[in-house]
Amino acid sequence: MSNQKDFETIERNAKRRKTIRNIIVYAFLVIWAVLVLFPFYWMVLTSIKSYSAYNSEYIPQFFTLAPTFQNYIDAFTAVPLADYFLNTIIFTAATTAIMLIVTVLAAFAFSRLQFKGRDLVFTLFLALMMIPSELVVITNYVTITNWEMRNSFMGLILPSVTSVFYIYLLKENFAQIPDELYYAAKVDGTSDFKYLTKVMIPICKPTIVTITILKVIECWNSYVWPRLITDNENYYLVSNGIQYIRENGFGRENIPAMMAAVVVISVPLIVLFLIFRNKIMEGVSRGGTKG
Repeated sequence: MSNQKDFETIERNAKRRKTIRNIIVYAFLVIWAVLVLFPFYWMVLTSIKSYSAYNSEYIPQFFTLAPTFQNYIDAFTAVPLADYFLNTIIFTAATTAIMLIVTVLAAFAFSRLQFKGRDLVFTLFLALMMIPSELVVITNYVTITNWEMRNSFMGLILPSVTSVFYIYLLKENFAQIPDELYYAAKVDGTSDFKYLTKVMIPICKPTIVTITILKVIECWNSYVWPRLITDNENYYLVSNGIQYIRENGFGRENIPAMMAAVVVISVPLIVLFLIFRNKIMEGVSRGGTKG
């Protein structure tokens, strides 16, 4: 009887410790979530305040009783935000499509094709990741300028169609597919291209979807390269267009209108991530697991 009471006491204490631990962990997560999400909340809140109401606040208000959507109307009428959106969509779609073709073919070559010096070439290829991005930007800028591609979509797209990291990620994923499938396909007379499209790509679809989403996000947020290679407003993307809007559109003092433009630019990426977040995690985990 005594042993049973001692066991119940130990079990009760263990449950109490687990409950306290969970409370501490969830409290920390809630606090962290508030810290992370607060800037987004403040951005949206500021975007629905009128210019006069925002400037009359000596103490920042964490809510508003008179929301207005005039700032969103101004974001598309007072400045060419729609044109920046169209440019960004063209740049993102073209860059992602070309990058996928290059990445899939390169990953297939490094993972399945046998040629002399393959491992050495791949090692040297990975070594490119050690080169500072600033040096690559300088080299790309000189090359694109010499080719007279400044202020053009080709000049924007070409330097972004290859990614060593994405090739490595997909190559590791391709390498997980058993060699027996490849040999069996070759016995049946299947070409390498058909084996790639009918077997490897469907099996590794989660990783390819992940690469696609990450590339879309990367293109949408691209700032340094478009800023360097374009000085013509007709080729501005949303990333560097928002800076132009701030300097020559709404003006530096019209913060609510600026926040409305930023919200409009941010929403597509947030929605994209929320929809495909599980695919992203699944693709990354598959690419990082071997065996």
